[in-house]
Amino acid sequence: MSRLLAVGPALPGVAHPQSEITDTIGPLLTPSPAKRAVLRRLHGASGVRTRHTALALDEYAGLTSFGVANDHFIRVGTDLAEEACRTALDAAGLAPDEVDFLLFTSVTGIAAPSIDAQLVTRLGLRTDVKRLPSFGLGCVAGAAGIARVHDYLAGHPRDVALLVSVELCSLTLQHGDDSMANLVSTGLFGDGAAAVVMVGDAHRAGFPPVDGRSGDRRPELPDGAAQGVEVVDTRSRLYPETADHLGWTIRDSGFGIVLSAGLPEVIAAHLAGDVKSLLAEHDLATEDVGTWVVHAGGPRILDVVRDSLGLDEADLRLSRESLAAVGNLSSSSVLHVLAATLAAHEAPPVRGLTTPRTTDRRHGVLMAFGPGVSAELVLLRLPASPLEG
Repeated sequence: MSRLLAVGPALPGVAHPQSEITDTIGPLLTPSPAKRAVLRRLHGASGVRTRHTALALDEYAGLTSFGVANDHFIRVGTDLAEEACRTALDAAGLAPDEVDFLLFTSVTGIAAPSIDAQLVTRLGLRTDVKRLPSFGLGCVAGAAGIARVHDYLAGHPRDVALLVSVELCSLTLQHGDDSMANLVSTGLFGDGAAAVVMVGDAHRAGFPPVDGRSGDRRPELPDGAAQGVEVVDTRSRLYPETADHLGWTIRDSGFGIVLSAGLPEVIAAHLAGDVKSLLAEHDLATEDVGTWVVHAGGPRILDVVRDSLGLDEADLRLSRESLAAVGNLSSSSVLHVLAATLAAHEAPPVRGLTTPRTTDRRHGVLMAFGPGVSAELVLLRLPASPLEG
């Protein structure tokens, strides 16, 4: 078992209105007025109002080579990763030199040494910290990262682990690509990062101090006394013969998007069965789940999740709000939704506001989807909300 103590979201620069981004990149994608009209229509229907970008908008005209784009990824990405980690560690009440395991993930840039190696010096991590950089999982990696850290902590119950996601999707801009997939993706994906602090179930940080003193795990504590979110179980799925629905084509100019209109149908065909199977192993059903933390993949993806699982629109409110405010942040997206979910869980209720939080159903399901096509599900148990305390 493991506990999730804190999430640190980070965003670059300022938020740009969607229309401003569309007007800036339109001429870079196509000289055709007809295609630009299609671009405006697609961007307007993306569910995105604003996005943050790694660079000033006027710099994207000069972003014509993979080398230049990747240099920006390393520079901006390392800064954002450091910010996210400091936020998460501070919120968890832990020092950088207490971190034993660091999992880093991105699908929008590469580096060797990887960004996680740079973080050792930046943050003051121990030089014997165990590191695992990951590339290629794409949007699913935020959820998969939590799951793989959970697996690690099962064998190292006294350890502290740090999951770091950095995605600078705007740096993958492909000049002159007016394919439908690129017109859609340039209106959907945003830039951001996130860090998650997790501990094993024997680490002192997972339990409150007794008489002002911290110590090791105390099994005699009553239910609800433990701190943080309990990671109960996980489930990984890869759907055969769906590789052409989502991913990259690697070009001289960088990463070209692969994005199929049939992706939502792939998810719809499998999601309900996968979720019900995971829940059944714990004698739960979908109606027993009070919190849904869903990757903000786009309006159609969220619609499919809602309809496949029979959810209310309120269950996806925070995912849609994240999509509108920052776009689809790839692997960082579900972690930003998780941060908002935990903030909403801890906050007192607002009169007249419908929230996805319920006080009598403390289980939650976190999910994301990525290339493969793949899905990752994480079963959570949230602490008692203030209404229950």
